Amino acid sequence: MTMTFFDVILRSTINDPIESATELTRLFMAIVVFSSLPVISWKGEHIVVDLLDPLFGKDLARVRDCLVNLASGGLLIWPAVRIWQLAARAQNYGDVTEYLQIPQFYIAYFIAVATSITAVVLIVRGLCFAFAPHLLPRRHEQPQMTD
Repeated sequence: MTMTFFDVILRSTINDPIESATELTRLFMAIVVFSSLPVISWKGEHIVVDLLDPLFGKDLARVRDCLVNLASGGLLIWPAVRIWQLAARAQNYGDVTEYLQIPQFYIAYFIAVATSITAVVLIVRGLCFAFAPHLLPRRHEQPQMTD
């Protein structure tokens, strides 16, 4: 955000933007998103649609959450492996970013590792729902609206 702020200020005041700001923003965005993914997954703070929640009792909701987390973690293994393969290919080809000539495989390997960690976190979270729900972080309860 600081870099974008100064890019806008420099562009507006002296018509001299930071030349590689767009490239750096893309790289920083990938780092922020993928580094926060395991933490968000562990805390269960993903955006959810809870239209069917009233149909599930407490025990059935726990089974549902167990299965959803296990399935999500299992399904993330394929993208993690695929991103790792693409990172290796980028490394072999010598792919670099447009302006700063940063090797692209660094960020690709980072994304692959973060995705792998997220897969493991979701599988562990699913197992915790099944066998040790007390180990899971408590969800923040929303205050009830009163009339």
